[in-house]
Amino acid sequence: MNAPVFLRSASPSIRARLSLFGLCSALLVSACAEGGGASSPGGNHPLMGNPAPDFTLPAQSGGKKASLGDGEGKVRLVDFWATWCGPCRASFPKYEALAKKYSDDVVIIGISEDDEADGIKDFAQQTGATFTLAWDKEKGVAATYHPESMPTSFIIDKKGLVRFVHAGFRDGDEGAIESELKSLLQ
Repeated sequence: MNAPVFLRSASPSIRARLSLFGLCSALLVSACAEGGGASSPGGNHPLMGNPAPDFTLPAQSGGKKASLGDGEGKVRLVDFWATWCGPCRASFPKYEALAKKYSDDVVIIGISEDDEADGIKDFAQQTGATFTLAWDKEKGVAATYHPESMPTSFIIDKKGLVRFVHAGFRDGDEGAIESELKSLLQ
């Protein structure tokens, strides 16, 4: 799809800001939709079947940094979330249980899309999350992953390919997510 003329002639900084504005607008419209559940395996997200974009962010909780590369050779779950998101709050204890159950084989990283880092450590304590949580201050990681809503989780295989994408979270989704994780551990 070709960008409008005004956008093609804009500086990279302006284009990035406009892109971020579009992403934020889309997120606000679909954020924490109660009707949202996990997308089906093999869904239509553009990253499906493609290499997961690499990132390194300073950790706010659960470690010193959050990096996709640190989990190389393992199955990874990268979750985009926010402190104000109710389904995110419900998902964290479930992800913590999975992180403990599969600690040798699965890495879980939560990436906060909050406007400020305040509250991330408290959120981790309140939800019992010990897995690594980072803050995407400039929203650059979200710009490469394009989460559909809060939360959106990407399950990445041992080779670094995105295999499953889950937009939203409802109680019970953890069963499907665990089955997908297990399918990639074989």
